[in-house]
This record gives sequence, structure tokens and C-alpha cells, in this order.
Amino acid sequence: MTETPKTPLSYRDAGVDIEAGERLVGAIGPMAKATARAGVMGGLGGFGALFDLKKAGYDDPILVSGTDGVGTKLMLAFDVGQHNTVGIDLVAMCANDVLAQGAEPLFFLDYFATGKLEGGIAEAVISGIAEGCRQSGCALVGGETAEMPGMYPPGHYDLAGFVVGAVDRDKVLPRMDDMVEGDVLIGIASSGPHSNGYSLIRRIVEREGLNYASPSPFSNETLGEALLTPTRLYSHLALPLIRSGLIKGLAHITGGGITENTPRMVPEHLKPVIDRSAWTPLPVFQWLQKAGNVTEDEMHRTFNMGIGLIFAVAAKDTDAVTTQLAKAGETPFVLGHLAAK
Repeated sequence: MTETPKTPLSYRDAGVDIEAGERLVGAIGPMAKATARAGVMGGLGGFGALFDLKKAGYDDPILVSGTDGVGTKLMLAFDVGQHNTVGIDLVAMCANDVLAQGAEPLFFLDYFATGKLEGGIAEAVISGIAEGCRQSGCALVGGETAEMPGMYPPGHYDLAGFVVGAVDRDKVLPRMDDMVEGDVLIGIASSGPHSNGYSLIRRIVEREGLNYASPSPFSNETLGEALLTPTRLYSHLALPLIRSGLIKGLAHITGGGITENTPRMVPEHLKPVIDRSAWTPLPVFQWLQKAGNVTEDEMHRTFNMGIGLIFAVAAKDTDAVTTQLAKAGETPFVLGHLAAK
């Protein structure tokens, strides 16, 4: 019995569109080129990215690396259909973390995975990544776009980022050996929840019977637009202070909120004392606390409460730091101090 010849199969038949991937790479090229900075060698397309630390101006550099994602904030992007801001979040979560070691973010790579490349979604996400790199002063030097049929529902994707930064050896943070009782804690504002606490946020929205197209209860936009406000990038504010030697420690207020992140920059024999009356939480946090009946302690352990970055400085340097931040357009908050345990 003669067998019927099998229909030839291609990668496209299996759900992977190589041509779509090539078109995406072509679209990414100009975005990446726009983030070029001193130290970058070559362009996209190689098996790896090269970076020259001497050309970046470092004499005795320590490399600092970080990786992160955007968490369940991605679920809002899927529901709202807005994809051009989560890339900013991705860069910010990584770049702000290496700042906590005193490092300048130098270059960034992303990982974008989806079931099928469709509707310009990847381009929108990566345009946000490029914008985040521009804001933080680091170069987008490459990444991976994975099309994996069957792994993700239509319109869904996953996102991860990787940053490498550098700091000269004598500027590494935190300087725990220099910290003493009475050192002052200074905070600068966040733009909202940034990329943390979104599992609780989504639960509160659901329980309130709202959807993301509803008017925001705390701002003049839709709820989805308000909650997708991107994370702030702080390199341009923090690096001059770090290089001046005025900063002893720095905490990026991410998952775990103010309560869990501030002690990470403090030596064992000291503790941070935060005066919660020193600033007014942003309206989004006031709404979340009331709508979710969330306790004050839980709010501070989950969210940044309107404070995105906290510096530890010597008491005598408080005025110098707050003045420099004010000149940069910030409204710094003196949040508290370090005390003996």
C-alpha cells in the first residue's frame, strides 16, 4: 500500500514567523542606536555586546549587575491594551537597583517572550525600554525576542531585564562603616506604585467592582492609565550626589516597601527611624488604603507610599543634599534618622 506523502511543514506552520522576527529586529535598530553612549562597541546583531569601561571614564571600576521584571503590572497592560510604558518600568526596576550600590547604569539587555508576534505589541514594549534607557543614561545593547507558540495566551507576553553598571571602588555604597547614630534619611518622590504591590492593587480594583476603563477615583484619567504610570528613573539625581561623597547609603523602595527596603542599607547595630508624618502619601495610596481597608503597617510594607528613593547622609550634610536636590527640581523630604538598636 502506497503511503500518501506528508505535507511539508515549516517553522511558520508550527507558529513561528521568522520574517516577523526579522521585521522586529529592523524596528529595534534605530531605538537601540538612539541610546548609544560612551563605552559601547559595535551595534546589534552580534552574539554578544562589548563595552569599554575606560571610554566610559572609569579608573578603578567595580561592575554591578541587576535583573528584574515588571510583575503583575503586565496584567494591567494586557487589559488596558497599553504597552509603551511597561518597558520604562522594566529599565527603572533594574537601573534604580544598581544605583543602590552607587553604580551608574551602563548597558541594558531585555528578554521579551510571547506566543505570537502581533499587532506591534513588541515594538511598543521595546520603545518603552529604549525610553527607559534614555532616561537612565544607559545603552540598549541587545536582548532576546522569543516567539513560543502555545506558551502564552494571545496578546500576552513576559518581560525581563538585565543591567550592568559600574562604580569606582572608593564610591561603592552603602558605606556602612561610616554610618553613625543621628545620620539623616532623605527621600525623593515616586510617581505612584511604580512596579510593586500590583497583586493587591488588582484585588482592590476587582473588589470595588471597577474596571480599568473606569474614571480614576484619584486622578483625571482612567484607572488603567493612572495605574500604568511608569516608574521614575533616578540616575540623573543620585549619581552627582554619590560622586560628591555626600551619600552614605541609598535604598530603592521596591517590593517590601519602605519598611523592608530601608534597613537593607543600614549596618546591624543601627536601625532607620521613619516619621510617617514627614510627607503626604500620593492620592493613589490614600485611595488604595481606604478602598482596601489596608492597615498603615501593611501599606508601608507593600508600597513605596510616594517615596521612591531614600538617602542616608551625615547630619551636617543634610542642607547640602536637600539644596542640590531642590536645584534639580525635586522636593526632598527629611524622613527620619538612624538610631541605635
